[in-house]
Amino acid sequence: MGKLKYSWLFVFCFCFTSVFANDTTINFSLQKSIKGNFINFTLDNLGNIFLVTDNNQLKKYDANLNVVSVFNDVKQYGNISFIDASNPLKILIFYKDFSTILVLDRFLSRRNTIDLRSLNIVEVKTIAQSYDNNIWLFDELDASIKKIDDYGKLVIKTTDFRLLFDDAYNPSTMIDSNGMLYLYNEEKGWLVFDYYGALKSKFNTENWKDVQVNNKTLVGRNSNHFYLLQPPLPNINVYTTNIDLINATKVLQGNDLLYVLTKEGLSIYQLQGK
Repeated sequence: MGKLKYSWLFVFCFCFTSVFANDTTINFSLQKSIKGNFINFTLDNLGNIFLVTDNNQLKKYDANLNVVSVFNDVKQYGNISFIDASNPLKILIFYKDFSTILVLDRFLSRRNTIDLRSLNIVEVKTIAQSYDNNIWLFDELDASIKKIDDYGKLVIKTTDFRLLFDDAYNPSTMIDSNGMLYLYNEEKGWLVFDYYGALKSKFNTENWKDVQVNNKTLVGRNSNHFYLLQPPLPNINVYTTNIDLINATKVLQGNDLLYVLTKEGLSIYQLQGK
């Protein structure tokens, strides 16, 4: 994700120090919610929310929770696997089962379709927008990071990961942020690369959910806690919250708010003391 108005580092460090003193419990209050059957969501850095309904319709809500755009082409490619809205002017929708990326504009109108199979790329779990408006992906067949442009042309390819690591590493998440490319695998943790494909850092932080990178701080959670790790320090800060996250299907932070998706809908919380 792109840089957000307020980072986790701000929320959990500055506010933690000034509001909560030595207490490691962070309290939030419910501000508003969107009721409905949603299976996924993401945010952009303008406060817009992108929600996927249970029939794979993509809806864009503004900061006032008004529906401002809808993407209805839901049948051709099956289930939406991933949405990247880190560039508010260029929305990426990834359909893993069809190895297809749709490029949408800010109105959710289709600009382009990238069929990865035509590029002989058929095993991809995750993608990410790059700093230069291209697209990162991890090709599991040849175990390498690749960057392609909007037309599918290969821009960068890294060394085969099987030559770099003893065990297979297939990331579930890729994030381009602050001059680095971050990869996360639930069983192995974080890998941090520069934009030329050189490995810079490795952190063994297993079983994190809903990972984010904000101001070079690595963020994740489980059903009870939030985790923060600030490279190059290996120490993990652990925080509890007054919100029950056991039934949450996805949790993200953005614009000084906490967004929690459950089967009832999306709930939006404010940090208490702000």
